[in-house]
Amino acid sequence: MTASAPQKILGVLGGMGPAASAEFLRLLALRAQAKLDQEHPRVIMFSDPGIPDRSAAIAGHGPDPEARIRSGLDKLAAWGADLLTCPCNTAHVFIDRFAADLPRPFVHIVRETVTAAHLTSPEGAWLLATTGTIASGLYGRYAHDMGYVFHMVSERTQEKTQRCVELVKAGAVKESGTLMRSIAEGLWKEKNLAVATACTELPLAYAASGLPAEKNVSSLTALADACLAVLYADIKKDR
Repeated sequence: MTASAPQKILGVLGGMGPAASAEFLRLLALRAQAKLDQEHPRVIMFSDPGIPDRSAAIAGHGPDPEARIRSGLDKLAAWGADLLTCPCNTAHVFIDRFAADLPRPFVHIVRETVTAAHLTSPEGAWLLATTGTIASGLYGRYAHDMGYVFHMVSERTQEKTQRCVELVKAGAVKESGTLMRSIAEGLWKEKNLAVATACTELPLAYAASGLPAEKNVSSLTALADACLAVLYADIKKDR
């Protein structure tokens, strides 16, 4: 390790879903303050796609994933992670039940996405997320506490958004991009605000849509930037 490399190890609980987790790792590499391999942060990822569906659990149609999510984060800490995170928005409905008891500091995707939205689109943003995340009120609570406003989509648009998520999970990213374009353009006819892609599959759909990057607040990018800021903070202090 060089003097410019972060000392802390990031532990990532992934697999929810695999494509979103892979994109998170890509963003960490792309946006890191590094010019050499040796200046990038050390990362441990535990990808567990077997974690039960979060939206189904919230709707009461599937098993509760809380214990398995907690076990995965504890595993990462036991493996040597100094900092924990999880690139799945809906998982945070369950993580919030035990976050205060985690053995390591945790970087929270919802808090970081609201912060990024506040900076990118201070007048508010459209909220695109899984049906489970919307039903939980997770983003609404954090936005209210942080003095921000998200605009909610119609039931029909929510159905399309959930389908967009499912297409990415199924590997049909091109099709998801086409659907995302129709969703965003429809919303912009109502109110010309940034779109917060608050499910980690949705930034991949937005990227495939051909829509302007500056109109998207990506939860994946917000989380990657927040993790990198913590990891490189000690280096900045030493300079």
